[in-house]
Amino acid sequence: MSRQEPFAFEIPAAASADSQVAYRRSSLWRDAFDRLVANRLAVVGMIIILLLFFTAIVGPYITPYDFLSQDLTARNQPPSAAHWLGTDDLGRDVLSRVIYGARTATIVAFSVTGVSLIIGIALGSVAGYVGGKVDSLIIWLTDFVMSIPSLLLAVVINLSLKTPLTYWMDDMYLATHNPLFRQTIWVDFALVFGALALIQWPSYARIIRGQILTIRNRNYVLAARALGLPRRRILVRYVIPNALGPIVVAVSAGLGQAMVLESAFSFLGVGVRPPIPSWGNMISDGLRVWRHYSHLLAAPAAVLGIVTVAFSFLGDGLNDALNPRQWKE
Repeated sequence: MSRQEPFAFEIPAAASADSQVAYRRSSLWRDAFDRLVANRLAVVGMIIILLLFFTAIVGPYITPYDFLSQDLTARNQPPSAAHWLGTDDLGRDVLSRVIYGARTATIVAFSVTGVSLIIGIALGSVAGYVGGKVDSLIIWLTDFVMSIPSLLLAVVINLSLKTPLTYWMDDMYLATHNPLFRQTIWVDFALVFGALALIQWPSYARIIRGQILTIRNRNYVLAARALGLPRRRILVRYVIPNALGPIVVAVSAGLGQAMVLESAFSFLGVGVRPPIPSWGNMISDGLRVWRHYSHLLAAPAAVLGIVTVAFSFLGDGLNDALNPRQWKE
């Protein structure tokens, strides 16, 4: 008797290819991208944000003037062919300073959002997956941080730490003669990063915790537990990736919020300080003379407003694309 081969069902090549194409087309992220690009306002916001990033990277190399260059014979000039957005009270080109301010805003936004996101995902994941007293402790910590007024926290951090950090950098320069320690602008950046990160991480922690509370009892997570996989591996490989949709939306909004908060801090004199251009300190300088030289206030305020609206458009588009409740047949 000849040995019979086990029965095997073969899928036709054409059908297999069609199923693979259908699978690729039905990918969650691909479908989300298709819905995102179908949203015109989201596309407009995305283009503005990409233009902002491009300006932050190459802008300082293509500005018509040095952002620190002063011309006292051309002070407070209105917009003209030589200076498209006019000049300030020291004869500096406003367009060059606005372009360089895009780099300041982008550095602050990405650094703050990145640090906040790491802290929020770490604490929110532990709180949502472990639960119990750990969850209660982390939630209490988020409530405590969110109860502190953000501007008050920034002022306290700057007043408490700026002077000691400046003295420490002076001592390090005397000891090492490294010119890096003469750049006190890094103290301003570090304090802004720290203050804004302390403000923003609780929102990310709450979002990721809420997502994990709904995911941790899904069948694939229960199956991973039954197989005896370590808790850390389950979190990193199965739980967190499936909770990233709302986080992507929150990050798009957080980038715009970080730019606005940095501008607010600089406006109040506790953020990035001159001579480094920041949209906030440019608005603060222009506000004092806006009755006579309105271009000094209008230029940075308009750019900040446009970028903030662009992040809002992109956030709404991402929410429509990634939130199943927003999908329309």
